[in-house]
Amino acid sequence: MLSYPANNISTPDEQLNVLQITDLHLSTPTSAPANDDIDNNSDMSVCQHSFEKVIEQALSEDIRCDLIVVTGDLVNQVKPAIYDHIFEVLQATDIPFACIAGNHDVTDEIGSDLPFFERELVAQPMDTRLLSRHVIETEYWQLLLLDSSISGQVAGEVTATDIDWLCVQLQECSKPTLIALHHHVIPIESDWIDTHMAKNTEAFWQHMAPFEQLKVIISGHTHQAQVRHRQGVSVYSTPSTCYQFKPYRDDFAYDENARPGYRWLQLANNGEVASWVKRLDT
Repeated sequence: MLSYPANNISTPDEQLNVLQITDLHLSTPTSAPANDDIDNNSDMSVCQHSFEKVIEQALSEDIRCDLIVVTGDLVNQVKPAIYDHIFEVLQATDIPFACIAGNHDVTDEIGSDLPFFERELVAQPMDTRLLSRHVIETEYWQLLLLDSSISGQVAGEVTATDIDWLCVQLQECSKPTLIALHHHVIPIESDWIDTHMAKNTEAFWQHMAPFEQLKVIISGHTHQAQVRHRQGVSVYSTPSTCYQFKPYRDDFAYDENARPGYRWLQLANNGEVASWVKRLDT
C-alpha cells in the first residue's frame, strides 16, 4: 500500500506535476446520483460524486501526475468514516498525496438550513491524518504544507509559530518553494469571504519578503479560480470539486454556471511554474 503522507518524490524528467484539489465538502458516503449533472442546490451526495469524477477525469488526462495535494474542507461533517472514504479513493490512485485541514475539518455548522449568521459553529478535533507544518522534498523543489484552520471558526490564521517554521525551512533550503494552505492570504475582492481569510497575513508577507525562492502559494476556501501576485510570488486560488462561489461579490452567492474544477501545477527544475484550471466535462 502507498505510504502516507508523501515526503520525498522523484520524477523521471526533473519536473513535478501537482494536482491540487480542494473543498470536497463530503458528507456521509452514499451511492452516487444516477444523473451526472451537478446541481449546486442538491444534497451533498453530489459532492461525493463530483470528487470521484474529478479524480477520474484528471488522472485520465495526458499528463503524468506525481503528487495530489488536497487543500482542506475535505468534509462537511467531521466524521471519521468520511475521511476513511476519501483516503480510500486517494490511496487507490497509487499516487503520492497529502491532505491539510480547512475550517470545515475542525468545525461543524449546526443549522445549515439557516442563514449563516444564525448557525452555531461547534469546534471539533482534527482528523490525525491531516497534516500541519509538513515538508515534501523533490530534487529541485520543496513544498511546505500549513494548517491554517482555527477550531470553531470559519476564518483561518497563519500563526507566529507557522511563520517561524516557514522561515526556518526557507533559510535551510534554497530550492524553489511552494506553500499550500486552506485559507487565502490575499483578498480576492469578495467582501464576505475576505472577512474569513487567513489572519496575520501582513506579518506573513513581511517575513516572506527576503526569500526569493518562494515562488508559489496555493489555497482553497474561496471556491473559485483566481491568480494574483505579490512580492514575486504567484498566488493561486482553486475551484471546489463540488460547488462554486460567484467571484467579486460583496454578499454570498453560488455560481451555478461554474462546474467543479481542479488545478494543475507544473514545477520545472529551473523554478519556473505553469498552472491552469480544468473543469469537469460532464
